[in-house]
Amino acid sequence: MNLQTLLLDAVTHKILRPLDVQFAMMVAEHEHPAVMLAAAILSRDAGEGHVCLPLSRLVPDEQQNGKARELWEQLFAAVDTPADWSSLLAQSQAVSDDETPAPMILRAERLYLNRMWRNELCVARFFSEQNQPVPVDETQLVATLNALFPPSDEVDWQKVAAAVALTRRISVISGGPGTGKTTTVAKLLAALVQLSTQEKFRIRLAAPTGKAAARLTESLGSALRRLPLTERQKEMLPAEASTLHRLLGAQPGSQRLRYHSGNPLHLDVLVVDEASMIDLPMMSRLIDALPAHGRIIFLGDRDQLASVEAGAVLGDICAWVNGGYTPVRAAELSRLTGTPVPVGEESGAGALRDSLCLLQKSYRFGSHSGIGQLATAVNCGDKRSLKSVCAQGFEDIILRPLRTHDEYQNMLEDALRGYEHYLTLLGTHAEPEAVLAAFAEFQLLCALREGPYGVSGLNTQLEQTLARKRHVSLPRHSRWYQGRPVMIARNDSALGLFNGDIGVALEGEQGMRVWFPMPDGTVKSFHPGRLPEHDTAWAMTVHKSQGSEFDHAALILPAQSVPLVTRELVYTAITRARQRLSLYADDKLLAQAVVTRTERRSGLTAFFEGIR
Repeated sequence: MNLQTLLLDAVTHKILRPLDVQFAMMVAEHEHPAVMLAAAILSRDAGEGHVCLPLSRLVPDEQQNGKARELWEQLFAAVDTPADWSSLLAQSQAVSDDETPAPMILRAERLYLNRMWRNELCVARFFSEQNQPVPVDETQLVATLNALFPPSDEVDWQKVAAAVALTRRISVISGGPGTGKTTTVAKLLAALVQLSTQEKFRIRLAAPTGKAAARLTESLGSALRRLPLTERQKEMLPAEASTLHRLLGAQPGSQRLRYHSGNPLHLDVLVVDEASMIDLPMMSRLIDALPAHGRIIFLGDRDQLASVEAGAVLGDICAWVNGGYTPVRAAELSRLTGTPVPVGEESGAGALRDSLCLLQKSYRFGSHSGIGQLATAVNCGDKRSLKSVCAQGFEDIILRPLRTHDEYQNMLEDALRGYEHYLTLLGTHAEPEAVLAAFAEFQLLCALREGPYGVSGLNTQLEQTLARKRHVSLPRHSRWYQGRPVMIARNDSALGLFNGDIGVALEGEQGMRVWFPMPDGTVKSFHPGRLPEHDTAWAMTVHKSQGSEFDHAALILPAQSVPLVTRELVYTAITRARQRLSLYADDKLLAQAVVTRTERRSGLTAFFEGIR
């Protein structure tokens, strides 16, 4: 059987996508068969979120079983697997070392799609070559920091983070929930405007999704109001955050952006929240649009799920966050903060390490918090601690098995109780603002999209249960009904609606309208027919919940082990809960998830290893 026939057979068995095979045949039809197979696997890996394909992985997939395993072995047998992949690929017209144009790039034993290589190179160079120190008046800066941060006998990592960002063009502040990222940035922005001598000092705020932008607007605005600023200084601060797509001027129906290297953003400082959600192509576009003098501050939790699209940029960058500072940088930060900042033991990536700070103290979850302890156990991959936390009977954690039909029905009943306040307000025809706020109090989170444990199955089951109990009335010929929650799945910059935005359908004087919270704190309604692609949102994936927090979050894990259920997914779901967490899962599956890491292959970390 020839290679093309085997590739098409792999599509039939869902080992490869049609796109993967089409790409491979297009770029390597007249090449050695092994080049075509490498191209197909590279395309598949890109679809799974990997930036590159290490040549060491050009072997049959050992994680597959049955027919899938047999097909992989046949594919590699059909190309007479070369002893030296690097030499073979280097001879191909479809592959280049970046000296000549080609659809695939081979560098340092890693194969890239051309566009992914360009994006990675852009990001790597930005965080190294363009990460210059910012000249400061140390005396003035020390006085400003001391006024904003109370004295402390121990290292105040929030103060260190502010000092890092105030003295570097590029800075990254990472921390888990409740570690004070918003408080730190509020004080940091206050310091920036207090130290600025410019008549016009332009600060912009952005986040990957509309929900994250709205949260940043609300939380940062609240924190800034508590700081002692003059009226002029307050006028220099941004009133709201925007999505990255809106910031960059996304054009409806086009990949083109209004802002890029030829037309850079009009700003002096950009603060980007929820940076873990930024994929590699978006990070590259954002960097491309920054003005030459523009400073950028990234905020995020390095331990959360990476973006749905390719790359895990924040995770790759923050791989160095525990490496510590160079001796010169540690001495500078010690002078600025008044407390001894430790010198790191690492010798590499000095420019990068000196622009990072990890917030390490949680102010939300104390020793009494089961959510905090569970998040720590999961994040550390510690099965023993996980079992201990689950056995302690914390009041803010509810653990439920989910194996039988009765347990599944009990979970649905629990969900109805979670949405009780929301359903009550629907029944009383409350104002849209109150209804939206009530819906945000509770949320069902899923690891999967399909099946009874996934978003589609749970949304269907919940709608039927709600209809049976007469909380909602499901029309026969329409998807729309009073109280239907929806999540936007595709950006529409013309409407100001973006992927991840959540709205609620409410019947009023104008008929059925769908109400959404806007980044400026207002609410706005749209006719259902005008909405871009969207899904029902009684349940949502953990990925889609990033950038959101709920008083009570409930995580539904499938009954069988699947690759998607990883440590990062469980940690992200747990940390969506502010006050209460319900966890529906099999003990063994949960323990397996805790020791399973999400893998995103890229060359960023290797690139930074060469920086001194």
